[in-house]
Parts: sequence; C-alpha cells; structure tokens
Amino acid sequence: MKHWRIEQMDWDSFDPSRVDPDIIPLVKSASVVEKNGLDYAEYLRHVFVGDPDFSAATANWAVEEVQHGDALGRWAMLADPSWDYEEAFERYRASYKIDADVDASIRGSRTGELIARCMVETGTSSFYTALADATDEPLLKAICKQIAADEYRHFKLFYDHMHRYLKREKLSVWARTRIALGRVTESEDDELASAYHTTNESPDMPYDHKRCIAAYMSKAMGFYQQKHIDRVTAMIFKTIGFTPHSRWQKLAANGVYRLIQWRRKSFQRQIAA
Repeated sequence: MKHWRIEQMDWDSFDPSRVDPDIIPLVKSASVVEKNGLDYAEYLRHVFVGDPDFSAATANWAVEEVQHGDALGRWAMLADPSWDYEEAFERYRASYKIDADVDASIRGSRTGELIARCMVETGTSSFYTALADATDEPLLKAICKQIAADEYRHFKLFYDHMHRYLKREKLSVWARTRIALGRVTESEDDELASAYHTTNESPDMPYDHKRCIAAYMSKAMGFYQQKHIDRVTAMIFKTIGFTPHSRWQKLAANGVYRLIQWRRKSFQRQIAA
C-alpha cells in the first residue's frame, strides 16, 4: 500500500528559477534506477521462494520504487523539457540488466541478501534526504522528502526480515560486516554509471564507466552534510549488530565524511583531466 501518490503532489508549485543545474543529472539518473525496481523484485522472488510473506512485502516495495522513478522522471521533464523520461528508461533497460533468474542469493545466504538490501535503503534514504536539504525548489524538496521516508520504511522492512532469518542462519557480526561493507563499495559499479550515461549523455556517445561514475559522484557527493553521514553510519552499525549512536559510530561517521570529501575531489580531478 502506497503512503502517497504522485497525483497528490502539488505539481503547480514547480519553480524553475530555484532549480540547481547540478541536481538535474542526479534526478534523471535516480529516476531510471528507481523505476527498475520490478526487476529487483523478481530477483528477490527467486531468492526467497517459499516465503510468501516476504514476497508480498517486496511486491509492494517494488510498486513504491517504480512510483519514485515516475515522480522523479516527471520532475526532471519539468526541469528539462527537452528530456524524455520513458525514452531514457528504455535506453537504461537496454544497457543495464539484472540477472533475476537465480536460485540463491549472490550474497551467500538470505540473511546476507537482506543485509545488502538494508545497505541500499540506507544509501537511498540518506541520498534523498541530502537532496531535499540541498534544493530550494519546492516541488523537488517535497518529492525527495516523501521518497526518503519511503526508503527508511523499506530499510525497516528488510531489517525486520533480516533478523527473522538471522535466527536460523546465525551469521556472525564479522560476516555481516563483510557483506555490508562489500555492498557499500558497489555504489560505484555500473548501475549508477550506466544510469548517468543513458539519462544525461547523447545516444551516440560511447559508454565509459570511469567517466560516467566520476560525473555522477562528483555531483552527488557534494550534497552530503555531516548530519547525513551520521545517520548513514548509525543505520549501518544497527544492521551489522554494533551499537548505533556510540563513540565508535561517531568516529566512523567523521572518517566516512572525510573520505567522501576526498573521493569527490578525486572525481573532480578525473573530470578536469
């Protein structure tokens, strides 16, 4: 059941004078990744075959993800009337595919798969919160706040099911840490780079992962504030089994924030070169 609907948003509140040009490419990229939620739901259906409760929950999750993409895509077409959301999504689908025909999780266990999903929802919740805080455009701010709230609920969904499976599969804290950190490092894989390419670059421009991920990350990382990273690391600690809002978590948050600033500068140097 959706917590909000696209038609409930105040689309007349869009103010082009308040649009930050650096946000538009990120919103375009995010729109196609979100709309691709049905493929992820199919993958999860195969991984969790025999678990009807989880399958029903993920079916609803996918519907909300698609709505996120549609809302972001509609906003991006207001911000850039020359852009076609559906056409960009078809380009994305043709260039990036998820292997949904599996009989087990690529994470090694169902608990591991749910840890990975928690990491994804942690990242998206913080990303949309950061965009909502950064933009002065009222419609985008409202959309991002709605999506961020959904993504946090999705985190809780996967977190609760993770604990259900953890009772059976008994993954150690260190095994959970390895899976969580492994999924976090995948944020620079082809999913986002391909999304940036297919939504922001000309169809006749060849795809180059290094160029596209640098273009995406150099913009996205600039919108994160320390408070967003504090929230991210607290959610990661909670998922792994460490104490959130602790001294160690605060130290980790400070280190991650510095790392993000360093990585952003590195990506900016790549673009300049």
